[in-house]
Amino acid sequence: MKKSMNVVIALFLIALVPVSSLFAAAPPKKIVIGISKIVAHPALDAVEKGIQDELAAEKINATFDLQNANGNISTAASIANKFQSEKVTLAVGIATPTSQSLVNTLHGIPIVFSAVTDPVKAGLVPSLEKSRRPVTGVSDMTPVKQQIQLLLKIKKIKRLGHIYTSSEENAVVLAGVVKQACKELGLEYVETTVSKSAEVKQAVQSIIRRVDALYISTDNTVVSALSAIADVATKNRVLIMSADPSSAEKYPVLAAWGFDYYKMGRATGKLVAEILNGKKPEQIPTRFMTKTSDVDLLINLDVAKKLGLTIPKDIVKSANKIIENGKLINK
Repeated sequence: MKKSMNVVIALFLIALVPVSSLFAAAPPKKIVIGISKIVAHPALDAVEKGIQDELAAEKINATFDLQNANGNISTAASIANKFQSEKVTLAVGIATPTSQSLVNTLHGIPIVFSAVTDPVKAGLVPSLEKSRRPVTGVSDMTPVKQQIQLLLKIKKIKRLGHIYTSSEENAVVLAGVVKQACKELGLEYVETTVSKSAEVKQAVQSIIRRVDALYISTDNTVVSALSAIADVATKNRVLIMSADPSSAEKYPVLAAWGFDYYKMGRATGKLVAEILNGKKPEQIPTRFMTKTSDVDLLINLDVAKKLGLTIPKDIVKSANKIIENGKLINK
């Protein structure tokens, strides 16, 4: 009788508990985003910041594991192994080498690449339309020929110098594009290669007397040494055309035309948010920055003055960033 009474009391107490409490959902799983960038410089730092800001705007409560490979492929591989062992929710590779390390290492973890010129040639995805694995991202393929044509409107040159990293797929692809553009525009193409940023200054010195101008692509190893390039170019009165306006804000580069990498970071963050909200990355095509507002044109009038050049008024008018008297003016 006593046992039966206990059972009745227990059933009565259970009845008092709300049904919703009995089937309460488990606490939400912590979201950890691993971000691996190949090197620290203004453009890639802007991508990293843009990703974080976009996810905050999307009200996604995530923790970020920010990693910098410092230009070292072995370090990039170690970072990828770290993300795998810690089972991050999603991994982002900023630039080609770090994205390749993530794709080669991670299993069962969605991957988003950013600031990658040619994801197909880099082996990240089989096509720009879709992937067989949970991999997608944002490309920063730049309008190389148009950039060089802009340079020619400022000054007629005969020989264009180009420094690139021979071990970086992104840089090799762009070198081929620059070489072809020079051929089509009737320019002599003068190249030199490096394997790390410490070699950049010597590489520039080796060709500086044989060129009229230097073209700097979105080669992260080279861009990270832009200070050294600008130093050599300034001493030899050689102008620089860059594809990275973000980095050009800090150094004496005559002109820079390229993507707003902070906006690229926001676009990457939006892609990450879509995947976290249930979209399958393998079904998302590679995205490109196609809006006029995604592109910046920077003109440094101080550099032009030192080189004795007059920038055409229509170019100055079309620029949304001007450096004059040591100050950056955003239009």
